[in-house]
Amino acid sequence: MRAVIQRVAEARVTVGGKIVGQIGPGLCILLGVSKEDSEANANALADKIKNLRIFADERGKMNRSLLDTAGEVLVVAQFTLYGDCRKGNRPSFTDAAPPAEAERLYEYFSARLRAAGIKVANGQLQAHMQVALVNGGPVTLVLEF
Repeated sequence: MRAVIQRVAEARVTVGGKIVGQIGPGLCILLGVSKEDSEANANALADKIKNLRIFADERGKMNRSLLDTAGEVLVVAQFTLYGDCRKGNRPSFTDAAPPAEAERLYEYFSARLRAAGIKVANGQLQAHMQVALVNGGPVTLVLEF
């Protein structure tokens, strides 16, 4: 699994002019699922993200986690994170999971965060989504498990 995480003041996903997911302060996570991924990958990634100390403490140091700040999460499926651009000019997506498996692990990952007490909003798989966010920091990290 690959995740691009951005610390945000707010974020939302719109499909067809309708907001399908929206959060306040927390993280916007673009989540890619590969054909090799399993629940173990989703567990490891969710555990790492919920405990990452990337929010400011009272001294302004990045020392607090989502759990410490009651931050929210917007998870957006992003199969293009597995785009391979090494050959030619058109990306290949052969490493991305098939849609049904990607959706299963995407939902599993989101449920894992919810089980930790985190408010999670989601995008809509296989839809043309517009993602809007106010980046906080900016803080952007790429994680892979």
